[in-house]
Amino acid sequence: MKITWIGHSCFKVEKEGFSIVIDPYKDSYVPGLKPVRTEADRVLCTHEHADHNFREGISIVHGEGRPLLVEEVASFHDDENGKKRGENRIFIISDGEERIAHFGDLGTFPENLELFKGLDAVLIPVGGYYTIDGVKAAELIKRIKPRIAIPMHFKSVEKGFGFDVLSTVKPFRDCFDRVLEVEECTLDTRMEYGAEVVILTPENAVNR
Repeated sequence: MKITWIGHSCFKVEKEGFSIVIDPYKDSYVPGLKPVRTEADRVLCTHEHADHNFREGISIVHGEGRPLLVEEVASFHDDENGKKRGENRIFIISDGEERIAHFGDLGTFPENLELFKGLDAVLIPVGGYYTIDGVKAAELIKRIKPRIAIPMHFKSVEKGFGFDVLSTVKPFRDCFDRVLEVEECTLDTRMEYGAEVVILTPENAVNR
């Protein structure tokens, strides 16, 4: 599967001409990111906040077949069982051989971690404030042990994107020995990167 980080929590996952966009953000909502404008066969939103549910930015097309299967797992947007920010959905996407998970705005560890073991890639929020922070995210990654973790939902001072209240990726990155930071926005799950964590550069970053 090909994974493209569009920006913030928005990713495109592609396989054999079929694509899914997850968590497109509203125009001018996330500082330092250009609007989301792309095509996909399907749009998934982990919850209904404006930085995750701008379906209008996606033009729906219909590719050949449906090679990507989606499983939905309930979770919470905060550490008080949804009392502060509501519910959050985790999406597990599979092509029959590989599995990836998008954790949305995860606010506390999901109940059944066994569901998330053996994943090929995990898209995990690390910025804190609205979600688990970098240290908690690293703890979760070390418990479920995916082949690759891709951080999201953080700010970058150097590239000028992300909400001011969010942390940078550094607290998360510092919890791992094998980290690869690249200027590319895409990752191919079939490839070996020799790293536990791959930090991508958002496709829509104004200052790429």
